[in-house]
Amino acid sequence: MNSIPPHTTSEDAKLGLMAGIMAYTFWGAFPIYFKITEVVSPLEILAHRIVWSLPFALIIIVIRRQWPELKRALRLPKLVGLLALAAIALSVNWGVYIWAVQNEQIFQGSLGYFINPLMYVLVGVLFFGEKLTKLQFVSVILALIGVSILTLYGGVFPYISLILATSFATYGVIRKQAVVGAIPGLVIETGLLFIPAAAFLFWLHIQGTLSFGTSPSITGLLLLAGPVTVLPLWAFAIAARKLKLSTLGMLQYIGPTGQFICALYYGEAFTTAHAWCFGFIWVGILIYSFDAYRGRPKHIN
Repeated sequence: MNSIPPHTTSEDAKLGLMAGIMAYTFWGAFPIYFKITEVVSPLEILAHRIVWSLPFALIIIVIRRQWPELKRALRLPKLVGLLALAAIALSVNWGVYIWAVQNEQIFQGSLGYFINPLMYVLVGVLFFGEKLTKLQFVSVILALIGVSILTLYGGVFPYISLILATSFATYGVIRKQAVVGAIPGLVIETGLLFIPAAAFLFWLHIQGTLSFGTSPSITGLLLLAGPVTVLPLWAFAIAARKLKLSTLGMLQYIGPTGQFICALYYGEAFTTAHAWCFGFIWVGILIYSFDAYRGRPKHIN
């Protein structure tokens, strides 16, 4: 699992690298999409993201000829149950992030995805009996110090960051147990959420508060919720198959870095407490990355 498959060529690796960069760059630019759609409520955007992701993901299933894998997954009740839990965690993550961007909390969103790898470490220790290396322990302590500084001296408890990191780590752990591909899994997850999401949109229509259909630009942007959700995930799936995990692990910081830059662009207040908090987090990430690189299997060099 940690190495590139023996048949992978340098061309495959280049394709994987481009796909990985595209996926994480796309995720890093997500605040732009949610800013230009901020006239729409976060819950409506979340519902559109679910509703329009399903047909778009199904198109990819057809293109990739993954119907057999999707049918196999649907015949396994335990797997569908796991994906239902994953869908809940994912919807929480999506909804909170949309709300954060619309309420000028992009820095907190960025922080959440920066600390996400360290959250995986904590989950491994607390729930799977894994042991921390000395450097991992230092990384976690530095992250805790950073969060504490922001809370005590910045007067802001980073609950958004912690919800995002926790929900995405939960999603990742559940998906690790669910043996199914990224796109077939997304089809089942969004399929399970489709009816409540569509019902919510219908309710908004009945109430006369549905933004969809009020103008061509807003309608078009909301229809794009499907592609902007599924395309980077598809690119990530390609990268995950063709790249070493060590390379993929380093690429993941493109996303929160892009979000951080977006926060600066949109003029969010970056205080001294923020600077200290992010400083401790970044040092912790460097130590964590070095430890992961040092501990990688020698055959993936």
